[in-house]
This record gives sequence, C-alpha cells and structure tokens, in this order.
Amino acid sequence: MFLFTSESVSAGHPDKVCDNISDALLDEFLRCDPESKVACETLVTTGLVVCAGEVKTTGYVDIQETARQTVKEIGYTKGEYQFEYKSCGVLSAIHSQSPDINQGVERKDPENQGAGDQGMMFGYACKDMDNYMPMPIELAHIFLQELDSIRQEGKKMKYLRPDAKSQVTIKYDDNGKPVHIETIVISTQHDDFAPEKEMLAAITKDVQEILIPRVVKTLPKRVQDLFNKKYKLLVNPTGKFVIGGPHGDSGLTGRKIIVDTYGGKGAHGGGAFSGKDSSKVDRSAAYAMRHVAKNLVAAGICEEVLVQVAYAIGVAQPVGLYVNTYGTAHVKLSDGEIANLILKTVDLRPYAIVQRFGLKNPIFKPTASYGHFGRDVYKKDVEVYYPTAKSKRIGGVTHYYKTVEFFAWEKLDLVPLFKKVLK
Repeated sequence: MFLFTSESVSAGHPDKVCDNISDALLDEFLRCDPESKVACETLVTTGLVVCAGEVKTTGYVDIQETARQTVKEIGYTKGEYQFEYKSCGVLSAIHSQSPDINQGVERKDPENQGAGDQGMMFGYACKDMDNYMPMPIELAHIFLQELDSIRQEGKKMKYLRPDAKSQVTIKYDDNGKPVHIETIVISTQHDDFAPEKEMLAAITKDVQEILIPRVVKTLPKRVQDLFNKKYKLLVNPTGKFVIGGPHGDSGLTGRKIIVDTYGGKGAHGGGAFSGKDSSKVDRSAAYAMRHVAKNLVAAGICEEVLVQVAYAIGVAQPVGLYVNTYGTAHVKLSDGEIANLILKTVDLRPYAIVQRFGLKNPIFKPTASYGHFGRDVYKKDVEVYYPTAKSKRIGGVTHYYKTVEFFAWEKLDLVPLFKKVLK
C-alpha cells in the first residue's frame, strides 16, 4: 500500500490569474494573425497587473482591455478584494521577438519549421480515470471546478471568493490500483461573515453537504465507491481565508506546471505552457506526448506509460524519444522498440504537431485553468480578425468566424494505428 497526493488551484489563484491573462493575450494575437509568435509572462499583486514578453505579429492587441476583461471573468469585481478589474493598474513591457530565435523557427518551407527552443517534454497516461488521467489530480480539479460553479451560480455558499486550492490523497495497493480516498483538503477564500469558529464550521458543513455530493455525482460508480470508507476532510486548515488572490500573494505565469499536467505523476520537463504560441515545443510537444501516451493506453498496449521527446532549438526532427511502460506492456516488444515504432509512424516535427491539433487558432484560454489534459474535446465557432469563409454583418461591420477544435490532443484517433503497428 502507498499514498499519493496531488493538488489543484482555482482560476482565481494568483498564479492562475497570470496564466489566464497570458493565454488570453495569446488568443487575441492569434485572432489577429495566426502566424503570431508569442511569449507572454504576467505578474499580479495588490492592485497591479504587469505583462511582459516577446511578440512577433502583424496585428494589434489592446493589452489593458484584454487583461481587465480576463480579471473580470475570473471574478475579481469588488474593491474589497484589493485587486479589481476596473481599478487595478495594467503595465505592458511587451516587445518584439528576437530575430536570432525567429530565424531558427521560421523557414521558407514551413514543414521544416524548427523547434522554438531546446528541451524535453513528457506525456503520461494511466487507467485510474476514464479519461486516462491519474486519480489524485483529476479529483482535485473536479473539486475546484464544482466549487467555482457553485460560486458563479450564486445560490449556495454565497460567501465564496475566487481564490481556492484543493488537495486529494489516494491510497493505492501494491499493484498501483486505487483503494480509497484517504484525505481531502479544501481551502477556499471567503467573505468575513461571522466569528472565526462559526465561519469555519459553516464552510466545513457546506463543503461536506453541498460540494462533495456534487463532485461524487459526476464520477463513475467505481470512483464513487472509493468515497465509501471514512476519509479525512480538512477545510481551511488555518481557520480563516478572507485575504486571498493577488492581494494575499503575488502571482506569476508558469508557476503551476504540475497542476497543469499530471499532479506529480510521471515527469515534467520544466517548461511552462501558458502565454506561449505553438512554435514553443514546451507547449506543443507536451500536448503531442499526452496524445501519444493516452492513445497507447487506450489501444491496450499498456496499463500506464510515460513518454518523453527532446528537441534542439531550430531543428525540426526530435533528437530522441523515450517510452516507459512501467512493466505493464501487453505486447512482445521492449519499451525501446515501442519508441522506435512510434518515431516511424507519428510525425513529431513542430509543423506536423501544429497542423494535427490546429494550434494556430485562438484555443488556449480554456487550458489555463483546471489542467491542460484529461479535458473533453469540443468544437466551437470563434471570432477572428481576418477574412474567413464564415462571416456575419453586425451593425454594419463584418465579423469573421472559424470553427476550431479545443483540446484536440485528447482525441483517441491514433488507437487503430497503434493497434496495427504494435500488434
């Protein structure tokens, strides 16, 4: 038996506020110019948003308006939070992309597009959950998604504020199968509405009677059954959480990379995602590795897998691919042989990855909260600022739209290929 723990944070957590702003800016640049090269970082603190980074684009983005709108959508709409979308200062220090980097990324033949940086990226999948995500991080995300829904509905737990964190500890047997929920930690920012002990008792009661039943209802029965044994519930362990958000703690883009991925299961190459366009393999290749890992497990090749790819800046072909099935493979191939077959059958050049997942479209803001992986794939019309086949006249102005796919790296379209190639 062993215990494994993962945490998640809400969209209102200061670091996630930054991720949301950075990805909102990226989407706006891509709406103007799908060839935009973007690396946007954001810092937030009491009453202040600072945006910095490098951009190459033919379009124009209102940095102030985009940042303020994002802060508003997250829920920082009251002056008492000491970080509020109307009154916060927004400073921009965004400048042009280095030509030294650009010459390695953009080529006359776009198929030879080089990697935007060196580094290694990982993908992971297992059978804990139906979406092939590890159970601790997936449950941690769901707790906060439901908590955020309750706050936005405004009918119950009306004292909730945007900042929140969750943590879930699962007990596993020696074969790596989940046995039961061991500990749940929920820390949520709230209004100051009663003496401290009464507040804590009221919030704990609501978490137990409102939040947890909502979460359990969303889960498949085999996961619901893990809640049957007595688990430890810790709610706002310090006793009070009124001061929060960017006023309680400064935030930075890219400081929640484990929350963004697998909650500590598998591995992470160290590169953050938010605010980076798809020429940065930190992001696009991590998506490709999740796609490969998920399809390997879904195809029945193995029960669990970690996949690593590595690139050199300016070079299109990866310098290496590594596969670790943790001894769970159901095929008569070594992990090295599986890796070699994947390299031969899946195009891992940056250009191919971008085309496969449609990564030049404005699809990134929804990834900035509650994880980049394990999400549902969906299509939606989004507005862009360049001529397309779809258009609509509104108030004498022509608006253009594209149908784009979100979270395309979660598709199981490689399953037939892997079954055939890996036999």
